[in-house]
Formats: sequence, C-alpha cells, structure tokens
Amino acid sequence: MKVIGLAGWSGAGKTTLLTRAIPQFLKQGLCVSVIKHAHHAFDVDVPGKDSWRHREAGAAEVLVSSSQRWALMHELRGAAEPRLPELLAKMSPVDLVVVEGFKREPHRKIEVYRAANGKPLLFPDDPGIVGIATDTAVETTLPTAHLDDIEAVAAMMLKSAISLEDVLARCEAEG
Repeated sequence: MKVIGLAGWSGAGKTTLLTRAIPQFLKQGLCVSVIKHAHHAFDVDVPGKDSWRHREAGAAEVLVSSSQRWALMHELRGAAEPRLPELLAKMSPVDLVVVEGFKREPHRKIEVYRAANGKPLLFPDDPGIVGIATDTAVETTLPTAHLDDIEAVAAMMLKSAISLEDVLARCEAEG
C-alpha cells in the first residue's frame, strides 16, 4: 500500500483536486482510498436519526450498515485525536491511500497552493512537502504542476507516494 498526502490551507482546493485526481487513478486500474482530516466537531450523522441517538446516548462506536455501504463512527469522548499511523492501520489494503490534510504529520505531501487564498506557502517550512500543485508560478526546485493539469498532478502524486511502512517509520521518528 502506497501513501501520499495533499496539504494546504483551507480554501486551496484540496478536495476539488482530489475528486478530479481519483478518476485518473481509477483509469490506471488503481484502487484508491482517502483519509481526510476534519476540523472541530464535524458530523457525518443526521441529528435525530437512530445512529445519532445512539452516539448521543454515549455509545463509544456506532456501525451503520446497508446493502450499499457501511460506516463506523468512533467517539473520542475526550481521548486524544488519533495520529495518522493509527488511522492508516484501520484502512483496508488498497493500491494508494491519499491523506487530505494532516499537514502537521511528517508523511510525504503534495502542497495544494492557490494564490488568491492569500496564505503563505507551506513548503519552505515542511520537509515532508515533495511537490506543489498550484495556479501560479512558484520559485522552487520541487516538482510543480498546475492545479488544472490533473494528469500531471496525479503522476506527481504517484511518483511521490511511499510505502505504508515508510510512512509509519517517518511518523515514529518524529514522535
């Protein structure tokens, strides 16, 4: 299993870029999964529905299953947010896992940078950034691709992806 991240400030277009890159990977016959970091108290459940009521009542985990999909929700209930290695261990084996967000973790990442966002680049301060997908010229020796050149971005992601074992070793070394 290979892993690559997409990192950047909110509003840079990480999700849009990833939803455009996934079909590129599928065309190549790859099986792809995603781990997305969300901020604060996001919810994937509908207030008032049974599974929401179970969580609100105090269940540590609620698994919802149907003929179309299943989802497992785990409540931290004050425990520390899990780090990337713990989350990667929960994933089923696939060809490529794309980690969206988690910009503070030491895994390899492609920075998604949009000039209009008005935020600074992450790459000078993050040694995990190995390429940049952007809508503007960036002075760097790192590989770059335009945000709209999905084939080039997908190729850069695949070329930069590393094994799950290497990601775990990087995270362990960083503590």
